[in-house]
Amino acid sequence: MAKVRRLAATGNLFIDFRFGGKRCREYTALPDNPANLKKLEKLACQIEADMKAGVFDYAKYFPGSKLAAQFATKTASPIAAALSSGSFARQIPAVAVGVSVEAPTLPTFNAFADTWVTENEVAWRRSHRRTVKDILNGHLRPVFGEKGVGEITKADILAFRSQLAKVRGRKAETLSAKRINAVMAPLRQILNEAADRHEFTTAFRNIKPLKVPRSDITPFSLDEVQQILSAVRADFHDYYTVRFFTGMRTGEIDGLKWKYIDLERRLILVRETIVDGEEDTTKTDGSQRDIQMNEAVYQALLRQEKATRKLSPFVFCNREGKPLDHVNVTKRVWYPLLRHLGLTLRRPYQTRHTAATLWLGSGENPQWIARQMGHSSTEMLFKVYARFVPNLTRQDGSAFERLLLQSGTVAAPPVPDPPPTPATPTPPAAPIPVAATPEYAKEPS
Repeated sequence: MAKVRRLAATGNLFIDFRFGGKRCREYTALPDNPANLKKLEKLACQIEADMKAGVFDYAKYFPGSKLAAQFATKTASPIAAALSSGSFARQIPAVAVGVSVEAPTLPTFNAFADTWVTENEVAWRRSHRRTVKDILNGHLRPVFGEKGVGEITKADILAFRSQLAKVRGRKAETLSAKRINAVMAPLRQILNEAADRHEFTTAFRNIKPLKVPRSDITPFSLDEVQQILSAVRADFHDYYTVRFFTGMRTGEIDGLKWKYIDLERRLILVRETIVDGEEDTTKTDGSQRDIQMNEAVYQALLRQEKATRKLSPFVFCNREGKPLDHVNVTKRVWYPLLRHLGLTLRRPYQTRHTAATLWLGSGENPQWIARQMGHSSTEMLFKVYARFVPNLTRQDGSAFERLLLQSGTVAAPPVPDPPPTPATPTPPAAPIPVAATPEYAKEPS
């Protein structure tokens, strides 16, 4: 059904209808007021009537439209005859005469992307701003930059994603599904916002993100942790002690400052982080948390206080008092240490997973663990670490099994007879020792 709508960007009216299996929008220069609305509603009714009668001619109603040429072949021969005689023009209500129909000038992808970034970057962390701009400049602008946001089709998007899947990645032959989704995310957000503002159907409709394979975590056992702490360089012993037993992220521990260490109450206040060498806020608001120090962490921080408190505002720093470069530490300390110990190479982030699994294995309250990790609920905890949760509460079906047995619903399984005990041979009787006859009992010779 043909409808009259208002374009939010300009405040002008346009007609929205479907013809030939396609959604059509014809924009006018008429501002939204009662008189113009009445005129266009009457025109919309005439369009609807002509389409039902099979005599609608697109070019006659909208001669300046780009869609007129596409629908030219749909004009029936009787209509063509009516057009040539001029009779069809008289069928169009007079209200349509003088209506200035114009296609809105939609911005290019580059122009709208600039607007989108300007409006949203105030709410982004510095690292996210850098990530978005890298994706725009490295992937999106070269492909879509000069196209109008309303001209980008679903086929264009799918072709672009297909090409991304062939791009060589840093550590693999091609980009991972996770990375491809990360590149597509700004494109999706920009086109959806443009469609909402300029009132066209987004080309991203029904395009779902690629499925990302679930990756297993590989935490260290307590024995492996002890091996690492026994063999690591002395100047990194306390650093890895804190990493293994607090679950802090790399950026959180590298950005940890002395002003956030409360030795009296034995708390580590996670408030800042370091990303790409720059100080920033934590990953999320939920990441701001207070971590309780266990004795190992407390002693490690007491030792570290003597080493760096007067040298730097950062708890763990280099000789110049600057925060650690995690890439350098990983390459020069972490991986060589694992190779030396013959342990499977794992990213330093596995120290965070190790803390969670050790807490779970020791029977700590899952809600307490979630707070220490900076999770908003225990859902993430059980989703990621389900196979490391011990049956401390015997929530494995055994409780229901006992209920059935106690109620008599099922009979107890028969207890097998113990295997016969082999007969033990009777040892020979030991000879009775003969006591020596004392001198005074001997008979005289």
